Amino acid sequence: MRINVVTIFPEFFEVPLGTSIPGRASTAGLVEYRVVDLRDFTHDRHRTVDDEPFGGGAGMVMKPEPFFEARDALRPEGPIVLLSPRGPVFDHDAAVRFAMQPELTLLCGHYKGVDERVAEGVATEELSVGDYVLSGGEPAALVVVDAVVRLLPGAMSDHESAAGDSFYDGLLAPPVYTRPAEYRGLEVPEVLRSGDHGRIAEWRRRKAEQLTRERRPELWESEES
Repeated sequence: MRINVVTIFPEFFEVPLGTSIPGRASTAGLVEYRVVDLRDFTHDRHRTVDDEPFGGGAGMVMKPEPFFEARDALRPEGPIVLLSPRGPVFDHDAAVRFAMQPELTLLCGHYKGVDERVAEGVATEELSVGDYVLSGGEPAALVVVDAVVRLLPGAMSDHESAAGDSFYDGLLAPPVYTRPAEYRGLEVPEVLRSGDHGRIAEWRRRKAEQLTRERRPELWESEES
């Protein structure tokens, strides 16, 4: 898989994309990252990527030309995602959908926003990572990359590890424990120490359902329907 990230801060991605699962997946040849400096597609000596908004108002708006030219140079296949607080919220289903593509392109906005013509003429979709505003699309792009790359076959040590994560089967993950069996008066549930895999599986499923009902009732309602 190839993941393109278009940004005015390419240095933002240097360490994260070389660390942990994203880094190991790259080393193993499972994913190729292309971090593109949007300023390389400007044509003035100041490498200008923003301008004042038509109609007035506070803040600066990112210009359309560099995004269009970056797209033309990359000639990407697959989804082109503009990270934006007005898009639908990124979720596990979207991560799975992207992980099945040969290529994914992420456009990082900044300042007050991105010229609407980028959303209309370059991006194939907009996505948000939550109902809050970030200083730019870079942190959101890293969230998407991490969620997608860990789903690539071979990116994790075993499939079962990913299959036990929250949202994988529509539920939150059950509690997990490790040694010691008792610490400061807090004990690991007896069932997890029993060696009875049937009981353990039943306990985990029950706890996952309980947590989902209590903490994310909308997910539970979706699971029930």
